[in-house]
Amino acid sequence: MDDLDQLEAQSIFVLREAHRKLKPLSLLWSLGKDSNVMVWLARKAFMGRVPFPVMHVDTGKKFPEMYAFREEYAKKWDLDLILGDCPPVEEIDPSLPPAARSAARKTAGLAKLIDERKLRGVIAGIRRDEQATRAKERVFSPRGAGHRWDVRNQPPEFWDQYATPYEDGMHIRVHPLLSWREIDIWRYIERENIPLVDLYFAKDGKRYRSLGDQDITSPVESNASTVAEVIAELENSKTSERAGRAMDHESEDAFERLRVAGYL
Repeated sequence: MDDLDQLEAQSIFVLREAHRKLKPLSLLWSLGKDSNVMVWLARKAFMGRVPFPVMHVDTGKKFPEMYAFREEYAKKWDLDLILGDCPPVEEIDPSLPPAARSAARKTAGLAKLIDERKLRGVIAGIRRDEQATRAKERVFSPRGAGHRWDVRNQPPEFWDQYATPYEDGMHIRVHPLLSWREIDIWRYIERENIPLVDLYFAKDGKRYRSLGDQDITSPVESNASTVAEVIAELENSKTSERAGRAMDHESEDAFERLRVAGYL
């Protein structure tokens, strides 16, 4: 087995464990490259069809290309798609910096879906290498009452044994891609020929390396217009993947505050 085979096998094991242990369960689909890989893995894990609902927490501010992709591939992949909306920014904590406050709308939208559907498990496509706060996560990460994450009280995970504690009001976040790197994602996309929103590929010298809301996400300079060219670019890049995310340039603790409160 090569590195991608091992990552794939581990992620499929995590998805199957989540499906076995946590019901009701749902998978978050942001329409970005990581969550598309996660949906692809879930289809592989369960004989071609995702056996649990797929949720898109919609801020109403995504790029038109993302909405077109959602409509096309929800049908092609036969997904049980659930759409959740988000509250207006005026209802969000005003002490957060502007971009983080806007992003926090998704926290409230996700909390509403979890409560409405009484979910015990939520599968999310985060990776440790994306951001320092996410590096503190576990594969099976409990969220307490109010969806809060106690970053200092995470269960140990030895020998692929994952704890799923449960008390009223809590749920488990499951992270099948936690050990993947950005370049692993792209190499897997190349190997499996996974469809993507075309904003990831350069036009007029720019492309999006990370996709979010239109008003808080910017492209980076790039001439990479194919998957192979993106991989070659990443092999030599020293720029952060989230360089185009406005909230990553705000106060140092803003992202951890969002994560503790239940952000994706």
